[in-house]
Amino acid sequence: MLDTAPVPVTPSAEKAPATGSIRIPSPTGAIRTLGPNPATAPIMLHPGDSISNRRRVLYIILLGALTALGPFTIDLYLPAFPVLEADFDTTAAAIQLTLTGTMVGFALGQLIVGPLSDKVGRRVPLLAVTAVHVVASICAAFAPTLELLMVARFFQGAGAAAGGVVAAAMVRDLFGGRRLVTMLSRLALVSGVAPVLAPLVGSALLLVMPWRGIFIVLAVYGAVMLAASLFLLPETLPPARRGGKGTTTIWQRYKSVFSDRVFIGVLIIGGMTFSGLFSYLSSSSFLFQISYGFNAQQYGMLFAANSLGVVVGVQVASRLAARFGPQWVMAVSTGVLVLASASIIVTDQLGLGLWGTIIPLFVFMTACGFTFPCVQVLALDRHGKAAGTAQSIIGATNFGVAGFISPLVGWIAKDAGITATTMAAVMVGCAIVGALALWFIVQPRTVERLAP
Repeated sequence: MLDTAPVPVTPSAEKAPATGSIRIPSPTGAIRTLGPNPATAPIMLHPGDSISNRRRVLYIILLGALTALGPFTIDLYLPAFPVLEADFDTTAAAIQLTLTGTMVGFALGQLIVGPLSDKVGRRVPLLAVTAVHVVASICAAFAPTLELLMVARFFQGAGAAAGGVVAAAMVRDLFGGRRLVTMLSRLALVSGVAPVLAPLVGSALLLVMPWRGIFIVLAVYGAVMLAASLFLLPETLPPARRGGKGTTTIWQRYKSVFSDRVFIGVLIIGGMTFSGLFSYLSSSSFLFQISYGFNAQQYGMLFAANSLGVVVGVQVASRLAARFGPQWVMAVSTGVLVLASASIIVTDQLGLGLWGTIIPLFVFMTACGFTFPCVQVLALDRHGKAAGTAQSIIGATNFGVAGFISPLVGWIAKDAGITATTMAAVMVGCAIVGALALWFIVQPRTVERLAP
């Protein structure tokens, strides 16, 4: 179990009996370990600085898997919609309500779990809510009616909410400054790629099992995460760091976060970028399989290629943000989002065909990868004491706003059908709002550089 409690300030040094070294605490919680050469001894500014590389990799894997639980819970069963429609003898709109219920549960669950984890610690909410996800997944697998499936899906979404919120909060508990950029970029990579890969995995599962088996898979996934959280993940928020002046209640935590202009700005940027991504996800199957004649395998390859763009963007962004600052990375990425989405409209109107769409689309997805980790870094680095609350607001906003905006593609195209222009029209609108939020709300020149 990792002890992340702040080091008390004492007038005397504490000698470590095992090595003969001396640990000297400071008022900031930094620790200098004095060995044979005290002048060159490293200073541990954050609890995670002392974690071994092997343990850090383990945390990245586990926290990444927890983060992916939400997107997989939402998207894994999307390829089964036609089968669900036939089995329950209902309409496509009714089946889509199960997705709406999942996203609503996911958003509300984050708003509850985040502040609660700041108050009582990370492990208890994580374990309790993930257990809810496992039970709800089993209920969904055996739901005899569509109404019961909707209820189960709501609680599935709420149960999956803890993963992403608590994972990001744990990273903020352990790390700060530039290392925080690196760690959060790993989680942002999962958050960006998982919604794209989940439908592909769902399609593969449907080849070997009925649609109900998908929910059994989700139940097993949740159970594995529950066991891993119980035995492998430490409590990263010790009692001494829970609460504090101005943040002792949920309302006060929300107030402290929403009073930060920079946080509001990056919240808008994140919501708009995620909405642009979901506008593509919700319309691309109609665009590429109907308009461009892709088969299922070709469509899957396109998804994989765009996932690669997100991966590249996230990994490069982590290095650039640590060097130049996340606000300046977003200054470029939000501009690229506007240009890439506008280019899709231009090339479509010029009749440049498939390549005129997929090339700027790949650039758009790569720019999304650049943006996601920078949003999290700017939001969480400024609110270490309310990291769970801040992350819950980011997650709820991303999925809530995306759930509202992405259907606009279908509404715009209800008469003429979905085209590259109708898809990109929503994407460019989201990108413009995000860019304006950066320059007029965040105001990059006013944001301080990250601490080491």
